[in-house]
Amino acid sequence: MTQSSAPAEELRTAMADQLVREGAIRSKQVEAAFRTVPRHEFAPEAPLVQAYAAHEAVPTKKNEHGITTSSVSAPDVQAMMLEQAEAQAGMRVGEIGSGGYNAALMAEIVGPAGSVVTVDIDPDVAGRARELLDATGYHGVRVVLADAEHGLPDTGTVDRWIVTVGAWDIPPAWTDQLAEDGRLVVPLRMRGLTRSVAFDRDGDRLVSRSSEVCGFVTMQGEGEHNARLLLIRGKEIGLRFDDGWPADPDALNGVFDTDRVEKWTGVTVAPAEPLKGMQMWLASALDGFCLMAVDPELDTGLVAPQNKRANITLLDGDSLAYLAIRRTADGAEFGVHGYGPNAEAVADTLVEELRKWDRDHRQDEPVIYAYPASTPEADLPAGRVITKRHRRIVISWPHEGQASKGTIDEKEK
Repeated sequence: MTQSSAPAEELRTAMADQLVREGAIRSKQVEAAFRTVPRHEFAPEAPLVQAYAAHEAVPTKKNEHGITTSSVSAPDVQAMMLEQAEAQAGMRVGEIGSGGYNAALMAEIVGPAGSVVTVDIDPDVAGRARELLDATGYHGVRVVLADAEHGLPDTGTVDRWIVTVGAWDIPPAWTDQLAEDGRLVVPLRMRGLTRSVAFDRDGDRLVSRSSEVCGFVTMQGEGEHNARLLLIRGKEIGLRFDDGWPADPDALNGVFDTDRVEKWTGVTVAPAEPLKGMQMWLASALDGFCLMAVDPELDTGLVAPQNKRANITLLDGDSLAYLAIRRTADGAEFGVHGYGPNAEAVADTLVEELRKWDRDHRQDEPVIYAYPASTPEADLPAGRVITKRHRRIVISWPHEGQASKGTIDEKEK
């Protein structure tokens, strides 16, 4: 398409080489797209080095609070999702969440015999995408200004949907416009954890083929859903609930004034070992699952979670336990810190599930199903059931050590 300067071409080549080397790019068609599309021209706000940084997103719009509402996603995440989609030449592809660059990558992959349409609810974002696509020669990409909750008018069916904003639910319109053998790739939030899930359509249900850790700006419009935050010790510590809410939040008053119970599990991890399976196991096995965050400006050092931004926590009435970690000679060991009148029991539960993951599911990945919300419980596979507004999500693990069959009601009140 457009001609780039030599420095930009060198940086683009280096970025593509790195993504191939790291395994984010696996197919020839995705590799060719990354070597062709001038990413810097879709991120004019950023210096060339930042535009081509393999693991760095480029924010393009922020709200009045300084929170990013639109960005050009990091190249490694875009490559991952394009590989999950497995789009082929001649396919019809729809993108939800516009930036321009990802749509251009998809246009390269599907070629002149295929088609790409990208939709965004924000007129500034949609207008910017149209301008940049035209400036780089991708006139054939269709840009639509709309709330994707209701699908795309005058589009018909698509072979692939790629959603590039964080979604809490899957609206019926997305599957209504998905071909019978189509695939939806969506960053889906389940009990606070976001995974880029590649779903294949199977009648009126969706069945996962892969899932990967990711993070995206959140959905706007009718599909927006905000987690609730329970603040403890002023604003130092927060417990984030994506579904449900404690029956008696006041029961946690003073919970951190109690003595800490500390237990170590014997479960170890190597440096840089991915933990996505462990996190998803705990989210699907524990009824009182939530995420703890510690305000860095107010942090007194009272708690020592494994991750101070989003740490796995188990809540049970007036007591809680959270995931901790300590270094070992060749990696790290997971532990649990408990607080409250029943700290021992709550900590033991979390320890037990960590050991169960290590023993039975360390090498496993769950299958994630998405059924219409009206599907009766008896017609669902075994696993953790999360009922949302449009869907019943089921996280199902292999083998007999099945995760809890409990149902979490996430429907908006």
